[in-house]
Amino acid sequence: MHFSRLSALLSLDRIGTFAALSLLTLLVLGCSQVPEKNSNLTHDSFGESERRVVDFKTLSCGEVWAFNSGMVLNNPLYWLRAMDCAQRLSPAEARAEARRWPANNWQSRFKQAVLLSNGNVTPVERRQYLQRLDDNSYDYPAAVRPLLALWREGQGSLLQLSAERTRYATLQQTSDAQLEALRQQEMTLSQELAVTRRKLDSLTDIERQLSSRRSPDAADSGHPAEKSTPDEAISSGSKSEDDATP
Repeated sequence: MHFSRLSALLSLDRIGTFAALSLLTLLVLGCSQVPEKNSNLTHDSFGESERRVVDFKTLSCGEVWAFNSGMVLNNPLYWLRAMDCAQRLSPAEARAEARRWPANNWQSRFKQAVLLSNGNVTPVERRQYLQRLDDNSYDYPAAVRPLLALWREGQGSLLQLSAERTRYATLQQTSDAQLEALRQQEMTLSQELAVTRRKLDSLTDIERQLSSRRSPDAADSGHPAEKSTPDEAISSGSKSEDDATP
């Protein structure tokens, strides 16, 4: 009787122990599987992001302009690749590619601006495509706005640089004109000075000649008076007799 009760108690203890061990094993397995699942999700998410970055970096420049889907055009990485490809084109090729895109939406206008910025544009052309970009300022996706603002700031710096170059060229032309005017004035003054010097030299020669002529006259004025001629003596004698006659 006692043996049967002891056996029953031992059986219950074994069952409880086994159940406890099974439950503990399940808990351990469950805890170990949760991090593994999260780890797989994290790896997959980073892998997808890295794959997308690599795709845009390795995208052929001949294919980059053909993309027109919103998912691609709303990605700033696409526009970074487009800017890189635009810099690889010659000015003529960039202009030709820009003409292929009608400026009827923000995507096409941005493509045109990126292409034309490497097409040796004039300041007037640069202002025109920047104005077209500003006309669609409310249409740009939030992800593209920071890149567009940074790119537009660079274009504004190029416009300012062009204006400073124009101002410098204008100042250079004005300075050159003033220097040329001063050179002409210097030549005129030099000619007038040469004429004045020649006149002074002539006056000096005349004065020297006059001085040389005055010198003998001054020497003659210091000698005694010459004797009068016979005619002058007779004339003076007749005048004396007339004076003596009452």
